[in-house]
Amino acid sequence: MPLMEDIQVVVMMGGVGSRLGSLVADCPKPLLPVGKYLPGLSDTGEKAAPEGVPFFEYELRLLTAAGFRRFLFCTGYLSGEIEDYFGDGSRYGVDIKYQTDSADDNGRPLLLGTGGALRHAYPKLDEDFLLVYADSFMDIDYREAVCRYYEAKENGALSLMTLLHNGGRFDKSNVIYRDGSLKLYDKENTVPEMDHIDYGVSLFSRSVLEEYKDGEKFDLSVIQHELSLEGKLYGLVVSRRFYEIGRPESYKEFISYAAERFEKPKKAAFLDRDGVLNEIVYNDDTELLDSPMKPEELKLLPGAAKAVKRLKEAGYYIFIITNQPAAAKGKTGLTDLFDINKKLKSLIPEIDDVFMCIHHPVGAARSREKNLICECGCRKPKTGLIDEARAKYSVDMEGSFMAGDSHTDVACGRAAGLATVFIGDCKCDVCAKLDYNRPDIIAPDLAGAVDKLLGEV
Repeated sequence: MPLMEDIQVVVMMGGVGSRLGSLVADCPKPLLPVGKYLPGLSDTGEKAAPEGVPFFEYELRLLTAAGFRRFLFCTGYLSGEIEDYFGDGSRYGVDIKYQTDSADDNGRPLLLGTGGALRHAYPKLDEDFLLVYADSFMDIDYREAVCRYYEAKENGALSLMTLLHNGGRFDKSNVIYRDGSLKLYDKENTVPEMDHIDYGVSLFSRSVLEEYKDGEKFDLSVIQHELSLEGKLYGLVVSRRFYEIGRPESYKEFISYAAERFEKPKKAAFLDRDGVLNEIVYNDDTELLDSPMKPEELKLLPGAAKAVKRLKEAGYYIFIITNQPAAAKGKTGLTDLFDINKKLKSLIPEIDDVFMCIHHPVGAARSREKNLICECGCRKPKTGLIDEARAKYSVDMEGSFMAGDSHTDVACGRAAGLATVFIGDCKCDVCAKLDYNRPDIIAPDLAGAVDKLLGEV
């Protein structure tokens, strides 16, 4: 698996957005402002706010927080407006390049479909790339998607499609997903057995475009359908719903969502995982206590789930902040680490997000993931994971805290300016590593810490 910063992200942003009517008369969809009042959407009839964050900046925030740095914007309608606004990407700390859709003799973009537009960009595409759409907000674990794609590619897949269990909620379901496998994707001919929908984030091998010619009109769904029939389309099920702005009503829905998530700071509980939420396990290979290496090894500590629920009911975001270097050390596979986190979220549904450092400065020779052996900014006690959470959510840092069973958790929380909670016995060696500065709260377990935090003792 390559480093996230080396993955090319291709953004499809050439559509006209005809269903939005006058809203896109002089503004391309990616730049539609998200503000308190907007033309044609205000129930009160008040005038539009003079400013607003362009819609795609919200998705770009997710992508940059995940570590992506290389972007290719495939533009069409009002492409100059998009390029003028985003520029070369330097103000976001990324590199943005552009590919404008084919045009007719009068300079008007040709409507070649998503596949035709991507084929036109073929000379600028990497051998493998991630693809997203600029009219959608898709909050997934992008690191997991990249990891799963490269593992699937080793087994013959040429594309990964993210899926959401739909049940007809968001347009027609178009995927048959059974027994952990994508059996069929067909956007045109839906059948009752379909209960998942394509989510909008995909990874591709550039080779899937080779048989098409530049200027040929076709949709990417055609390629993905054929790949599903050939068993070369891998499906990754995600849990969070997507938001899109293709219609005025869905645009308005995202405005409300963004106001709640990004404009209203909310206190957060930043929780370490192992030893706080789940049991430490005995590793037969090393003959030492260690983190779970497989989902079946994950067992919650008594009272942990109830304690998290109490924090959630008290108005906290629940963020898991965890160092998990096992893949870098060759103890387990990287996909196992993502599977463990999925199981954790299934056991504690109140968890809002998991932020995981998968790196290690030394690693081990037996590791298959040599690129994970590196110095990074996310391994606790560094604050990179907390910084990532703050990039994705509006967090009231003064009302938030970091809780863990190691001095590194307390040091991380302090460095981020958070209140700190130590879970367990704060023994002399721990105190020494903390320069004899006590954490704000010491408790035997998370339940006891929550009692103190909520003033119930």
